[in-house]
Order: sequence, then structure tokens, then C-alpha cells
Amino acid sequence: MSDRGYYEVLGVSKGASDDEIKSAYRKLAIKYHPDKNKGDKEAEEKFKEATEAYEVLRDAQKRAAYDQFGKAGVNAGAGGGYGAGAYTDFSDIFGDFGDIFSEFFGGGGGGGSRGGGRRSGPQRGSDLRYNLEVSLEDAALGKEYKIEIPRLETCVDCSGSGASKGSSPTVCPDCSGTGQVRRTQGFFSVTTTCPRCKGKGKVISNPCKTCKGEGLTEKRRTIHIKIPAGVESGSRLKVSGEGESGPNGGPSGDLYVVTHIKKHPTFERQGNDLIVQKTISLSMACLGGEIEVPSIDGKTINLKIPEGTESGQIFRLKGHGIPYLGSYGKGDQHVIIKVEIPKKLSKKQKELMEEFARESGEKVGSGGKSKLFFR
Repeated sequence: MSDRGYYEVLGVSKGASDDEIKSAYRKLAIKYHPDKNKGDKEAEEKFKEATEAYEVLRDAQKRAAYDQFGKAGVNAGAGGGYGAGAYTDFSDIFGDFGDIFSEFFGGGGGGGSRGGGRRSGPQRGSDLRYNLEVSLEDAALGKEYKIEIPRLETCVDCSGSGASKGSSPTVCPDCSGTGQVRRTQGFFSVTTTCPRCKGKGKVISNPCKTCKGEGLTEKRRTIHIKIPAGVESGSRLKVSGEGESGPNGGPSGDLYVVTHIKKHPTFERQGNDLIVQKTISLSMACLGGEIEVPSIDGKTINLKIPEGTESGQIFRLKGHGIPYLGSYGKGDQHVIIKVEIPKKLSKKQKELMEEFARESGEKVGSGGKSKLFFR
């Protein structure tokens, strides 16, 4: 056995959390598991080394003793680390990962997902995700959408049993209906998905022709979704019970609608505020006036432009932005002014501008032409 420290063996820092330690050991156990590396003595030693390290670091008292005294602090009463007192039941560490070892023992996948085996007994159906494009107007005002989704539903021909009419599933003789079998090798034992029934706990001699023994068939359903005012890109709306039907009579999963707000030709959204640009003439910028500004609800707002307004100046229209989702109030609408400089002037306009320049003490009239000299 290596003299390396336990933290080094697992590849974690001394301050690693329990979850980090568990995750690190899980990766090493899968990589060096003897059943995956038959005849490889080096892999077997690394597996034992990782197991010994995890056995200590997963226990708060042993870890504290190890941190203070090293291996001597934990081996004195531990029976020599890996061996009789070692961690041999993998159901704890791998219980939440859907039979990780099934990938090299030949079993099916975990429950609740399409394809692969499912554990025996009622299982909750898979959740579904639907990406919905929403216009900025609908995000601001709210709207009901009608969407069509494909999902797995209980087979009506066999009522979800998977067996054809007149027959029924029987208990799997290999796992006695548990959906799992235990294999013991040397110092450890591993619980894996039963390869015969693929975790279902039952075998079907005469499968239903409609669902081919799965108990579920794919259907397309139309669902009405109420999009509330104030949603933004990435908002998740949960529709309970509209996911896939659960295997073996289990409850249905949920449907999650994720909104994606489409780009608008006029408005730019920043949080709950709206940004819009409005072009005014040079004369209005100088003399002031009133303009009409579009709002997201399709109406127009009258905005007074004061004398001497500059290009880039911003005016705020309070409460004319996007509603706050699930709350009261709205954001604001900001109007950015752009002053348009005329490229061509009539004779009268030019005379008036020249008069304005003289009154201002400016020298103008070069026509924009200039000569550049280089040396």
C-alpha cells in the first residue's frame, strides 16, 4: 500500500467538503474497479488505496484523528484500513447515481428516463423542457400560448403493464422482483441492475404490440400556457403534471417552459426598463417642442422637448417599462434623443443659418472644403 496521504490519494485539498471527497472517490472507484480492470494488479491496488482513503475521510471522527496524527491516528484501532473494516457496500455512495456500475456490469440505466431499465415499482415520470420564443410585447403584457409537445404516456392498450391482453408480467426469477442483483468479489460486494429484467423486477413473455412491453407510448399533446407579464429570457415556468407519465403507474413528471425573448426592432430591454431612440430636427433641438414616442403597449406618449436639447440626451418616462414579474409596479422607458443634422439646406435655410452664425459670432461658409498641406 502506498505511503501517500489520503487527501493526495483522492486528489482533494485538506479543506475539501464531504461532497467533494465523495465525488473524488466515486471517480476513482469507477476508473480502477477490479471488474473493469480484470488482471490489472496496479488498478486493484489503486482501488484499495482509494477505498482506504475514503473510508477514513468520510467519517468525521476518523478524519479529525487523521488530520491530527496522520495514519497512525486511525490505523491503531481500525484493523489495518482496507480489509475487514473497509467500506464494502457501495449502495450508499452510488445510490444517488442510478447504478453507476451498470455501465460495466451490463445493466440498464436509472429510473425515470427514456431508454434503459427502470427499477421495479411505480416511478415518477421524467420532467420535460420546452423552449418558447416570446415577443417583447407579450413579455411586457402577458399572453396565453398554445404549444404542442411529444411525451410518453401510459399505454392505453395494456394499461401500462407492458403485457398483451390476456397475459400479465411475472416476477423476475433472477432478482425476485427487486430489480437488483448483488455480486460479491473478494473484499467487496456491489449491487447492480438486474440484467434480465433491466431493473423492472418483472419479465414479460408476451409483450404488448403497441408499446413493445414498455408500458408507455409517445403521444403529442397540445397544452395552453399562460405567459405572465414580466418574464425574461431564461424564465422557467412550471406546469405540474404535464411531463411524461410515470412507469408502472407512477405519477407524471412536470413540464418546464423556458422563455426566450425575441429581439425587437424598436425597443431594447435592460432589466425591466425599455430603451428607445427618437430622432428630432435641429430646429426642435434648439427651439424645443413636443414629439410622440411609441410605448410597448402600442400606444403613443407625448414627450416635451425643452429648448437646447442635445444629441444623446436621455428622458425618462416613469412606469412605462416592463412589469416586475410576480410583483407590482413597472420599470421605466428611457428615450435617447438623436439630433439630425440636415445634409442639404434650401437657399432660405442657408441664409437663416448664416444669420444665426453671425449673431453667434461664428465664422462659417467654407462649404466644408479645406486644403491640407503636408511637409
